[in-house]
Amino acid sequence: MSRMYPDARDGSARGWRAIDPVDPQAVLAALDDDACRSILEATSEESLTATELSERCEIPMSTAYRKVEMLTEADLVTEQVRINTSGKHATEYRKNFDDVLVSVADGEIEIEMTKPDAEPGSASTPAIAGD
Repeated sequence: MSRMYPDARDGSARGWRAIDPVDPQAVLAALDDDACRSILEATSEESLTATELSERCEIPMSTAYRKVEMLTEADLVTEQVRINTSGKHATEYRKNFDDVLVSVADGEIEIEMTKPDAEPGSASTPAIAGD
C-alpha cells in the first residue's frame, strides 16, 4: 500500500494521491531503537546536524550518521541543507511527523503517520503505509 496525502485544495479523502510507499518494518525498527528515539525527540522542535545530534544525544558521530540514515529511509526525518555564510554547508535533520499509528489487520501491518502542518493553521497531513 502507498502513503496517501490529501489533495491540498480541500484535504478531503476523495482528492487523495499516492506517493512512495513507506516500509512498515523500517518504521518499526527505527521506533524500536533508543538512539533513533533520542534523535526524534531532539529534532522535534528544531533541525540539527549530525554533529549537533551526536552532542545532544550523547552518541558517537558514526552512530548519529547511521541512525539519521535509518530514520530518513523510514521517512521519519527530513533532510535539508543548512547554508552557512562561511561557505560550509551541512545537512540537517528534523522530525517529519506528529503521530504514528500502527495497526495490524489480516496479518498486515499498517502505519499511519500524521505529518506536521505545512502552514500555520492548515490541516495535518496523514501518511499511510501497509505491508
